Amino acid sequence: MCGIFCAVSCPTPVWPSPEIQQLLEKRGPDSSDRRIFTVTRDTRETRDQPQLDTRITFVSTVLSLRGQATVQQPYQVSTSSSTLCWNGEAWAVKGVAPEGNDTAAVFRLLDDAEAAQTPLEGTRRLDQTSQRAASIARQIAQIAGPYAFVFHDAAHGLLFYGRDFLGRRSLLTKLTEQGDILIASVTDAPVIDGWSEVEADGLYCVDLLQVLDRAGDGGRETPYSRHPVTKVSYHSAEDARHAPLAAVDLPAASSSIACVPKLAILFSGGLDCSVLARLAHDLIPLPEGIDLLNVAFENPRIHKHVAEGANSQATYELCPDRATGRTSYAELQRICPGREWRFVAINIPYTETMEHRQKVITLMHPHNTEMDLSISYALYFAARGAGSLSPLPSVLEPYTTSARVLLSGLGADELFGGYQRHATAYGRKGFSGLLDELDLDISRLGKRNLGRDDRVISNWGREARFPYLDEQLLTWALDAPVTDKCGFGEPAFDCSGGPGDGSEMIEPGKKVLRCLAWKLGMREAAKEKKRAIQFGARTAKMETGKTKGTQLLS
Repeated sequence: MCGIFCAVSCPTPVWPSPEIQQLLEKRGPDSSDRRIFTVTRDTRETRDQPQLDTRITFVSTVLSLRGQATVQQPYQVSTSSSTLCWNGEAWAVKGVAPEGNDTAAVFRLLDDAEAAQTPLEGTRRLDQTSQRAASIARQIAQIAGPYAFVFHDAAHGLLFYGRDFLGRRSLLTKLTEQGDILIASVTDAPVIDGWSEVEADGLYCVDLLQVLDRAGDGGRETPYSRHPVTKVSYHSAEDARHAPLAAVDLPAASSSIACVPKLAILFSGGLDCSVLARLAHDLIPLPEGIDLLNVAFENPRIHKHVAEGANSQATYELCPDRATGRTSYAELQRICPGREWRFVAINIPYTETMEHRQKVITLMHPHNTEMDLSISYALYFAARGAGSLSPLPSVLEPYTTSARVLLSGLGADELFGGYQRHATAYGRKGFSGLLDELDLDISRLGKRNLGRDDRVISNWGREARFPYLDEQLLTWALDAPVTDKCGFGEPAFDCSGGPGDGSEMIEPGKKVLRCLAWKLGMREAAKEKKRAIQFGARTAKMETGKTKGTQLLS
């Protein structure tokens, strides 16, 4: 996990504000560095006019998770003038898992692409740019894994940036009134400040040599970049389908700290996260513990009857996600007895929620609805990982997770029909309506969820990973018949193989996951009903009065 900032400006260099710099360092606490590059373009009509210089500034911070040593960014090598700012995990490049740190492997991939083609003499600049962008796009499409990046092809005066095709890593962009282009992982913006998510729909290219006159466009004084920005569509490569599964590729630990957890799970006790926990047990050596991060909030709208000084612990233990969390925790202990499971009870008083309100709003920007805030609260405090080791409700031992990798169950509902709207779509239009709704959910993951979640979670120097959005699993899920994934339209059934007696019935949504949980011994989790995070943790409608999730923040 890394923090990225890049600015293209004329003629004065632009650096991140102190607030953005601090947020970048929170994402990447292991190293921080900056670079500047000057592009000179002679646009003079007469000799007495000044040349126009473009400054490109790069700032990168690094959370080092792979390899034996931290690789400094912005990344450069002595044999090339190019620069890479990389925020991601390349599980595979051209179908092969890179050894050690992946930043160098990605740089070689992109640098080889830009070196492989030399424009023919006399080729138009626009054609040259198009050829180069297509070449870089083909290379990027051969990376399997979550990422956002900025790559400066100095030899050809081009700047490329983008996100993976699902948008699993955050990247924002802004065009200033001066015509400067800003690109960043995070922003210090208020609710309305011109920042927008970089769409996860292609590779974006800035031609640094083709300077535009802001007085153009028919003389209208609309602020736009001095440099043209174009987009080249790309898709995940076929090779990505054969990439090695990495839900749990973790930083190596020395034998002296082998029992220190390197992995934590955002754990509501629901179906999705419980399956992840059970699968992680099969993949991680037994001496190592796994932390289960379970968050519960004091909500004055719900808990107004709890008097000051009353049994405050009950406030949190009555939260729905706390109850299901403890049930699934007990189930994991029973079927995986050799593992040290650490149930981390994270209790957040209302006053503490309000203290962090503006910080959370800043991190989730440009998302700005009440629902965004309620979801972000839960992820923000859960990812902090500071609570109590709580094997029993009456036992509290202060504890903060040491894990830098957090597993999230996000994506399971979108893939396997877990939302109520999927049942509604099926009820209205049958499988045709259900398929349309599932397609819509997958197509908008990057815009609705993932960038926001990445910014909120990564503020604590931890990296979120989404196993249900692994390229191999995603490919299988998209190719599988919808009746293999969910049970809408089928008679009520249990996972034992027969119609059952009614005592073990499961919901039709996410049937495939429910059957997997049952097979793995997680029978209580298999029967657990879907519940949105903001209701399970009780972050929804923290204020009294009538508000809707779609209401914009004031």
